[in-house]
Amino acid sequence: MYACEYPHLFSPIRLGDTVFRNRYFAAPVGYEYLSCKNYPLDETVAFYERKAIGGAATVHVGSAMADSKRGRIGISNLPLDDPESLPPIYRLASAINRHGAVAAIEIQHCGPYSYICALAGNQIYGAVDRVNPLGQFAPAMPEEVIEETIEAYADAAAFAKFCGFGLVMIHAGHGWLINQFLDPNINYRKDRWGGSLENRCRFLLSIIERIRRKCGRGFPLEVRISGSMCYEGGYGIDEGVAIAKQLDGKVDLIHVSAGSHEVPEVFTVTHPSMFLPDGVNVQYAAEIKKHVRTPVATVGALGDPALMEEIIASGKADVVQTARAMLADPDLPKKARTGRSDEIRPCIRCFECFAGITTKRQYRCAVNPEIGFEQDSRHALPASVPKTILIAGGGVAGMEAALVASQRGHQVILCEKKERLGGALRCEGKVPFKRLLSEYLDYQARMILRAPVEVRLATAVTPEYASAVNAEVLIAALGARPCVPQIPGIEGRNVLGAEEVYYHPEKTGERVVVLGGGLVGIELAIYLAGLGRRVTIMEMMDTLSDGGNPVHGLALIGEINKYQIEVTTATKAVEIDHGGVIGAYVGSACTLPISPTVEAAVLQSNTFSTVLRADAEIGSRKLYPADTVVYAVGQQPLHDEADALRFCAPEFHQIGDCWMPRNIYQATRMAFAVARDI
Repeated sequence: MYACEYPHLFSPIRLGDTVFRNRYFAAPVGYEYLSCKNYPLDETVAFYERKAIGGAATVHVGSAMADSKRGRIGISNLPLDDPESLPPIYRLASAINRHGAVAAIEIQHCGPYSYICALAGNQIYGAVDRVNPLGQFAPAMPEEVIEETIEAYADAAAFAKFCGFGLVMIHAGHGWLINQFLDPNINYRKDRWGGSLENRCRFLLSIIERIRRKCGRGFPLEVRISGSMCYEGGYGIDEGVAIAKQLDGKVDLIHVSAGSHEVPEVFTVTHPSMFLPDGVNVQYAAEIKKHVRTPVATVGALGDPALMEEIIASGKADVVQTARAMLADPDLPKKARTGRSDEIRPCIRCFECFAGITTKRQYRCAVNPEIGFEQDSRHALPASVPKTILIAGGGVAGMEAALVASQRGHQVILCEKKERLGGALRCEGKVPFKRLLSEYLDYQARMILRAPVEVRLATAVTPEYASAVNAEVLIAALGARPCVPQIPGIEGRNVLGAEEVYYHPEKTGERVVVLGGGLVGIELAIYLAGLGRRVTIMEMMDTLSDGGNPVHGLALIGEINKYQIEVTTATKAVEIDHGGVIGAYVGSACTLPISPTVEAAVLQSNTFSTVLRADAEIGSRKLYPADTVVYAVGQQPLHDEADALRFCAPEFHQIGDCWMPRNIYQATRMAFAVARDI
């Protein structure tokens, strides 16, 4: 008999009349790449089907609408109130079901946050009178509209069932319409829909009862709630327990999340950032589980199957749900089930997926180049003619290229000038909130050692070396070197580069000025502040940069505020001496408030907003005291080194930072594509 390492995680569970093959559910995520009528495309189907192939018991399709005219927050949401959507939605459900997973769908109504509906001229409503963050007024939903909305939910659930979905989730958390009816701090209605707990739950319970009538008592029904709103002014876990007790016995699964979508300071708690521990929100599900008999699901910062096993075995929850972990590795369940946990590609919680969906309306993943391009990857390529490939550089791009090229049947030689694979990012190995990044680098290195790749460490690829290897293909993945700003005093003993500080933080004094307000500078400042240093970030531009990742920017804001890091923007460092940095004011802004809403933040090119600074004139100078000055002002690609190798093989490719400074997603995606093309 096979000894499964995670017997509780992979035991079946019965919800309603349906048996689910294990306790690992792919949590609901919406998909923005839809047709002009918001119907699923082939790409949509491939995105969700890939998770079913990977072994999840259930694949949730997120953000489907019961009321497309009054409930949509964004441009693209599946319409469950459009009969013409039947063929493509049926095809989507069928693609999930055929792999043994249960197709599930989340039904949502955004209430006063239905920005797109309001912009289209439709009347939007809240549980109570409310002005949303974009200034749109949403009056309290009147009785007749409440009844229409209840009916719309039931019709949507029945339509989803007819399309082939085997489970429906009612989203009653995260500050959306139903959650506002539930929240005692918001719902001050005087009618039968507000006030007491019973009245506040009436809207949700009426929806549940109407769905039961239309779909049958045996049809699995899940409700997602926020166990706690996690912000001042929102309810806590005690109210979450009270709400769950109202649901007990009336639904088949109580899905316990946390927080509120449109409250920026808790957005990265609902979707835990790299600064939070694994399973940070499990506590809410565990507390609710003590008070109900209905099975409970937990979600948030879960990716380690050992942790998931412990959660279920200890009785904290009956089901675990993950979203980002299934992007990083859709085969996570299958690998864990078959004893290959060390082959699971870890999610590094960098929010690259959110950056893609919020800025480009397309999912992507920093560590998994298949995401967003599932159609390209689902079929095997024609067999390649085996070639000898020499890869110069064992960082993120070099390792990915080596793995893909070896899978294609090529003979691969991977050279790294240092004693260890991983490249420049290894300098962040001591940083607590970069633990998952280190795990990813270790994962890639481990996969390299298991692949038919010849690894040559402590080996720099020179033209002479490349000529001796006589490879048919040479891939330069040499990386970049830090830019050193030309500032008087930059050679001082109290000045260090970011990489050196990451390796040796003990070299910094009590007061530190970080030159550069990009991601490297901000994250370094947070790391040093966490070690007890008093840190100032100095940036020449009017704003700090979130690197095109506004959701990670929200998390950075939280850490900056937490550690009281001083920030001065629109300030140029003009001189460094033993006392610190002299900065000259060159612009009009210097502050760090963030946008009032996540959706509004996404519409900006930068998470960090600015205000006029009235206390300085252009050119005015100020001393920023520091014991240590650290520069983090960008990277210079190793173009010359790459050019020296350009004609050392018939075929040459230049990837990653040595082509131009790349983030992990860009480097990985380019390496994946280039290696597949050979």
